[in-house]
Amino acid sequence: MLAIIGILVVIGSVLGGFAMVKGPFATLLQPAELVTIFGAAIGTALISTPVKVLKALGAAMPVIFKGSPYTKATYVELLTMQFEVFSKMRKNGLLALEEDVADPAASATFQNYPKFLGNKKAVTFFCDSLKLLIDGTDAGDAEHIMMSDMATQQEEIALPPAVLAKVGDAMPALGIVAAVMGIVVTMSHLDAPPEVLGHHVAAALVGTFLGILFSYGFFQPLAGAVESIARDENKYMQCMMVGLISSAQGASPRTAIEQVRRVIYTADRPSSVDVAEAVNSIKSRV
Repeated sequence: MLAIIGILVVIGSVLGGFAMVKGPFATLLQPAELVTIFGAAIGTALISTPVKVLKALGAAMPVIFKGSPYTKATYVELLTMQFEVFSKMRKNGLLALEEDVADPAASATFQNYPKFLGNKKAVTFFCDSLKLLIDGTDAGDAEHIMMSDMATQQEEIALPPAVLAKVGDAMPALGIVAAVMGIVVTMSHLDAPPEVLGHHVAAALVGTFLGILFSYGFFQPLAGAVESIARDENKYMQCMMVGLISSAQGASPRTAIEQVRRVIYTADRPSSVDVAEAVNSIKSRV
């Protein structure tokens, strides 16, 4: 939602300022300039970006406008889920979780946590990591494997915003390309009346204007938004790793989830009271 508001503020401010000086809005409508700039931008992205990264970028864009899914409520659910899993581990042993990790969608435990279950990447990471412990992997070795997994994921989620940033960096130059083409058109009409020449020059300058506006007003901020959500995703994975390792090293379920709680960014971190209430609400299941 904030991204939509921000876009509207950018557009409103630019067009509002133009209106204050009684600028002719019709002059800004230059389809040829838009085709040149955006067509070239799409082409550069296709040349430099693998299909898998383009798909990841396409998947990330809707999230920007919905807002980060990693909210305080999401973390309360994660902490509660981990408490239930760790309690089951402590009471019945790791082997009691074999069926849960084999088919998470059918797990009676995980079905109580729809936000977690709807995050396929998180489910895979948590269950694969839990399988390591079930198979007898040492906690230290399991932690090393999980950190390697997270490092790889961090590299992957950094690629989509990098594409947006690169396209944003290219936008001013592509605007200049459109402007130069406009000047070429202008030079071919030097025998035209001054008002016609003025129109062609203005159209050329619109190309430069659009390139700069879309670079610093839209593409660069959107790249920053994708990076921010990527950091939130990585933090969510880190929380799962910290909880699993803490529990595997013998910490009680409450101690393990408290360690996890302290890892969460302070803006999204639920209070100890919130966590205690959520945990107490599931005591009948554990």
